[in-house]
Amino acid sequence: MGRRQTHSDLHRFTLWVLFLIAAISCCMAYYSFSVSLKGNSDTIFVGSSESWRGNEEEREGDGCCGGVEHLELWGDAMKWGSDFKLNSSEECCRACKEMCEGDNGPCLCDSWVFCGNKQDCGSRFGECWLKKQKDALDPDWRDSGDKVIWTSGLVFGKGELFPDCAPHSVYYILELLSLQHCAGCQFYRAESRGNSWDLQGNHIEHAPYGPPYALIQGTVDAYGTVFKDIPQEACPTIRRGSIAWVGSGPDFFISLANHHEWKKAYTVFGQVLPEDMEIVEKISQLPTIPDVWSNVKVAVLERPVPLRFIRMRKSP
Repeated sequence: MGRRQTHSDLHRFTLWVLFLIAAISCCMAYYSFSVSLKGNSDTIFVGSSESWRGNEEEREGDGCCGGVEHLELWGDAMKWGSDFKLNSSEECCRACKEMCEGDNGPCLCDSWVFCGNKQDCGSRFGECWLKKQKDALDPDWRDSGDKVIWTSGLVFGKGELFPDCAPHSVYYILELLSLQHCAGCQFYRAESRGNSWDLQGNHIEHAPYGPPYALIQGTVDAYGTVFKDIPQEACPTIRRGSIAWVGSGPDFFISLANHHEWKKAYTVFGQVLPEDMEIVEKISQLPTIPDVWSNVKVAVLERPVPLRFIRMRKSP
């Protein structure tokens, strides 16, 4: 994966990308990944009203159950920790997941809080609080910092964001969503599947593994924010539609192909809905200019594509 060079002057483009990730199946409202392409006279808008429910093979890492240390989430208690104690934060997370009625049923729990340090927690050690947020995309942050004794996590079910596998990554995306702008965020690199991968993203026998590398790459380093490196989280195989960090971020990419050759090297924090991959394909076909980053041949967009985060609600 090439990392882009730093440019002081980037062209503005009239294409706006509405980067709507985080479909939450447990909520009364649905959210979707969508893209709006605005040309001289035409507008193409593609969206979806329900989250993608991939099977176990499509989403590796369904066994994840992680959270963020030194963070306390508030919210309505579905189970009181004073009466519900477990041995680990993972058990607490799984207890929350078990309150979802199957893949398509409602979730009575979408967040959890656990106290797992015997010395710091004292008599509260093992407390597992299972909670329900009023708005899972805008969770109620009670407190954070080194002195906070709690570990907290979110549970979205099988949606477009993976807070159980990549909690730090998802919390950063939720922070961007709360800003209601993402000035400086953009796609700047676009490479098609070429003759190396088929429409389903499968590698064609005897074909090279690039270039082109079948991806679009961008950054979510918003102006006016201080980006902190994302720690490495779950690194499943990169599949068609995977959204993953380049290194520790804020650069990221969306894959157009199944990249088994990359050996699980990247933190994956989201997935594009299959029906929305057509838009990613369109971006990959935009005009580019050749460049070389760290001895890697890449294709850089002639005009970077700005992106922003917005929310879409749909009544149940």
